[in-house]
Amino acid sequence: MPSIFLSPSTQEYNQYIDTGNEREVMNQLADAMEPYLRASGIQFTRNSPEGNVNLSIEQSNSGRFDLHVALHSNASPENMSGQLQGTDIYYQPHSTASRRLANLLVEHFQQIYPYPWMVDALSSTSLAEVRRTVAPAVLIEVAYHDNPEDARWIHENIDSIARAIVRSLTEYFGVPFLEPQPERVGRVHTGGGNLMLRSRPNTGAPILARIPNGASVVVYGITPSYWFVTGYGPNVGYASGDYITLQS
Repeated sequence: MPSIFLSPSTQEYNQYIDTGNEREVMNQLADAMEPYLRASGIQFTRNSPEGNVNLSIEQSNSGRFDLHVALHSNASPENMSGQLQGTDIYYQPHSTASRRLANLLVEHFQQIYPYPWMVDALSSTSLAEVRRTVAPAVLIEVAYHDNPEDARWIHENIDSIARAIVRSLTEYFGVPFLEPQPERVGRVHTGGGNLMLRSRPNTGAPILARIPNGASVVVYGITPSYWFVTGYGPNVGYASGDYITLQS
């Protein structure tokens, strides 16, 4: 299954012009992303909110992730404080994967940010979370927290921003975007054989695990083609809903 390292800002000293700080609000955004990620079958690991950028990079590089996604909000230079607006998405200039995700994020942010012409994808060789991560990385500067209009937009649109980011990720990975639903317990009924847990919702996808008949599983989401995003032990993947009975 797709796996990302989710890295909301650790910078609590960056105060918003209205209320809150960058670490607090970006962790709210990461919290809002989690149900969409689970429902859509994207596994994630989050950084330590009490750490710093170096620890976040170390944590990311110690695992095997398909992407590193850093969540930040921006601030204008001191001599232009409060004057700038917009969403900037930074990518690794020599990484096709990083650039492709950045462009998908631009498309989806343009649909929700009030000034779509102010949403840009920019290459960076200086930002540590873009330059030093092993996994292809993007760093999203959601909007300017020192600008009253931008700060208000962030606070009022946490869920919309979370959806936009996860929609971009599902398109990048080629998996369905699914609305969150309450987690449900299911029981496998194959008549005796194993049920295959796969990395994508099709019978040709690689097998992650074999679930025995009668086993209990957790269902996070259901695709229109009736594949279940299914948790079994440490594995999360897709299993045919024809062989899982949901418990009421």
